[in-house]
Amino acid sequence: MSARPRPSRVVRYHERGGPEVLLFETVEVAPPAAGEVRVRFAAGGLNPVDAKIRSGRSRIVLTLPVDVGREFSGVVEAVGAGVDSVAIGDAVFGSIPQGAFADWVIAPASVIARVPEAVPLEVAAGLALAGQTAWDALDSQGLASGDTIVVSAAAGGVGGILSQLAVGRGIRVIGTAGPANHDWLRERGVEPVLYGDGLRERLATAAPDGITAVFDQAGAETIEAALALGVPPERINTIATDASAYGVRGVGRGAVHPPTLDALAALVAASALDVPIAASFPLSEVREAFAFLEAGHLRGKVVVTADADEDTAPTTAAGAPTR
Repeated sequence: MSARPRPSRVVRYHERGGPEVLLFETVEVAPPAAGEVRVRFAAGGLNPVDAKIRSGRSRIVLTLPVDVGREFSGVVEAVGAGVDSVAIGDAVFGSIPQGAFADWVIAPASVIARVPEAVPLEVAAGLALAGQTAWDALDSQGLASGDTIVVSAAAGGVGGILSQLAVGRGIRVIGTAGPANHDWLRERGVEPVLYGDGLRERLATAAPDGITAVFDQAGAETIEAALALGVPPERINTIATDASAYGVRGVGRGAVHPPTLDALAALVAASALDVPIAASFPLSEVREAFAFLEAGHLRGKVVVTADADEDTAPTTAAGAPTR
């Protein structure tokens, strides 16, 4: 029997601003077309760049209205013609450009991967975008065992994954973070350094023989300290600010690459990669989830999860999420 359309709430906004502009609206999700799958949403990862785009603080400008959410996990409910990489009932995770925060998600089969049994769907939800961004950025510098790198926001969503991937490859990692995250970083083989005033001096002391490359998730402070220490601009990569303003690189995630997703999930399943959940909110509290994310200084990912009964999730008359 062929799949039927599904009514689905989707998180979207019609104006730029803070989390308060986020609304729920109901749409009809069609059966998957050829090469697509329809996924029942289980969880989704929040990303700082999405908050910047929504508030107008990003160079990326999307046409309003904007459907929110890019990385997700869930269970395949229907498959389109020609899909043989996954099947109905498979737990999957992946990333789409927009609209992942919905009860039902349509995605090309080419942007998803299976979730191993040992990996919680909440964790998988925060892995597709942040994880591949970390993987691609790290690969862009051609590093080898014994190199020394600096990772800013080293306990955050992208920084935490990048740091652990680098340690796993035999690279010495110096990670900037607040004091509350220093023990967590040490336990994962990262040498913590406090961010803030005096960063350049602390990095010079930590790496007297020089720094091979710098991966920035925080902004100007890290880039300026690296340049002052003589790190070549082409060896500095930022995903947090305008790379061209400093003449450095700005390599983020490339096209979604399922083999990379498979490799990341396998590392999590083998307990070789820790992706902590800083906070989890039901999808109906997506405003609160973004407010928590935007407060900053987090360890790991903020995620939203499917409401216990999405058909009765609370909304205002305007369709805005409520507590």
